[in-house]
Amino acid sequence: MSSLHPVVIARVVDGPLTPMVEQAALLAEVWSRAREAAGPAAPGVVGAALRFEGIVRRGEPSEAHGGDEHELLALDYQTYDPMAEQELRALARQIAEEHALSSLVALHSRGRVATGEVSFVLMVESPHRAEAIAAMSVFIDRLKQDVPIWKRPVWK
Repeated sequence: MSSLHPVVIARVVDGPLTPMVEQAALLAEVWSRAREAAGPAAPGVVGAALRFEGIVRRGEPSEAHGGDEHELLALDYQTYDPMAEQELRALARQIAEEHALSSLVALHSRGRVATGEVSFVLMVESPHRAEAIAAMSVFIDRLKQDVPIWKRPVWK
């Protein structure tokens, strides 16, 4: 575990995560504070910075079509508020601490997100690549399992 306090931001936002929505959710300069938090007393604290974007695919398996992939218009994301954001934030803090991250930012959509649009953004910074990659994988798995956000397909 790191002796530094990681910068953690976790938000649920309405609609697709366009660059403008993401910037507003992060309040423009908040993400850059992650590197500043390390300060000059701890040079080289950030050695890896990863970004993952979850993009709504054009197709999903459909029970109504025998489990075969069927074309989507969009996904409707529903959340149990305010628990969804609380759980997302708690998960972000836990993963950031467990993996000794410098920072972790997680943004997830609520509402309709069309195919090709971004519904989830995860950014991690870490002293080393292995921790960043592991943290990203664990976070995504736990998000799907623990955070009350559900998707409903909107078929074409």
